[in-house]
Amino acid sequence: MNNGIIILDFGSQYNQLIGRRIREMEVYSEILPFNTPLSVILDKKPKGIILSGGPSSVNAENAHLVEKELYEQGIPVLGICYGMQLTAHLLGGKVAKGEKGEYGKAHLEIVKENELLKNVDQNSIVWMSHFDEVSQLPVGFELNAKSGVIASISNPEKKIYGVQFHPEVSHSEEGGKMIENFVFGICQSEKNWKLTNYIEKTVAEIKEKVGDNKVILGLSGGVDSSVAAVLIHKAIGDQLNCIFVDTGLLRKDEDKKVMENYGKHFHMNIKLVEASERFLSKLAGIGDPEQKRKIIGNEFVHVFDEESKKIEGAKFLAQGTIYPDVIESQSVNGPSAVIKSHHNVGGLPEEMDFELLEPLRELFKDEVRKVGEELGIPHELVYRHPFPGPGLGIRVLGEVDAEKVKILQEADDIFIEELYKNDLYEKVSQAFVVLLPVKSVGVMGDERTYEYTAVV
Repeated sequence: MNNGIIILDFGSQYNQLIGRRIREMEVYSEILPFNTPLSVILDKKPKGIILSGGPSSVNAENAHLVEKELYEQGIPVLGICYGMQLTAHLLGGKVAKGEKGEYGKAHLEIVKENELLKNVDQNSIVWMSHFDEVSQLPVGFELNAKSGVIASISNPEKKIYGVQFHPEVSHSEEGGKMIENFVFGICQSEKNWKLTNYIEKTVAEIKEKVGDNKVILGLSGGVDSSVAAVLIHKAIGDQLNCIFVDTGLLRKDEDKKVMENYGKHFHMNIKLVEASERFLSKLAGIGDPEQKRKIIGNEFVHVFDEESKKIEGAKFLAQGTIYPDVIESQSVNGPSAVIKSHHNVGGLPEEMDFELLEPLRELFKDEVRKVGEELGIPHELVYRHPFPGPGLGIRVLGEVDAEKVKILQEADDIFIEELYKNDLYEKVSQAFVVLLPVKSVGVMGDERTYEYTAVV
């Protein structure tokens, strides 16, 4: 999609937050690695470009840079934190090590208003996270705000702006207004991002791409795969074949819930594969968590591969890949501060001869949930907490067996039920129970017990 705001990622922990803030304004945003060629950026016809923060120093030998010509395209540019320092550095200013870094809240004082700071309180709290600072402005730039350091600069004529703080985080009191000023006031962006339009567009694209072929999807019961399944089913109906593998390591009654919610309610074609004994036998005697992860992951691929071969005429494999997965994976070749590459992206075994279908790959998690509700998935299902791929296999510490899994399923079910009863479930991002490999003395009824210990 074109005519949005491009965010160049320099390894900031907040880069996805910038993208989400802009999409909440109903404007399309896209996050690309900092070293994306200028020609690729220009092909997307961006209304504006944001340079994110990052852990690097512009003075370092291997500093993350952009092509200087970026600033000569007449496209508005906003540099945030490292992005402001980079702008100053490339355009002839100076960046130096600060006497002391700023980490946390700081007081911002506007000394000269501009389009970015229009209708922003003269004094407010902002969020800082930096050590380097701009010590000399480039020619043609003016100082707009300070916080003990140079906090905001601009060259209004060339529509180049910079802020040392992070306007995208909620701690920056007037940050939302500044981003809005950039997106609408400076970039003149149009509201071109609506999830209802996204559903219609994606359904049409799936129909065109798939044609009369069959699609296979590994349905886990999690938010991403479930929303992907319902969206694809809306497009092609019974051409979608879902495989649900019961590893024996899932939440209590997960198999029944998935078959009820998606099989009966949405009339989807779901093959339930009961593989509990197979997984538990492979895990016998294994206590190391990384080993357990690999065993569960490998066995899942084997089971899924076996079942997918039974479906004739299948050309596509659908996955619940979402935008953060894509960002984290594509940035692996960019900033070293990226935390991980994601298992969902490009993770097909070579012997599985399918084309990938990833209808959610442009959406952030909160957008996936909204799409799910638009598609009629019940609220409590699209707002479920994340659940690890290896399931309870890694929430049982040490060796795993059927008894321990059963105890943990019951304990976790009670815990989640209590959170719902007390209206707490959606007030926490994640909540679960872990079973320890130790037993402890307790009292049940009037009797002394010696049982496994569960941690909430």
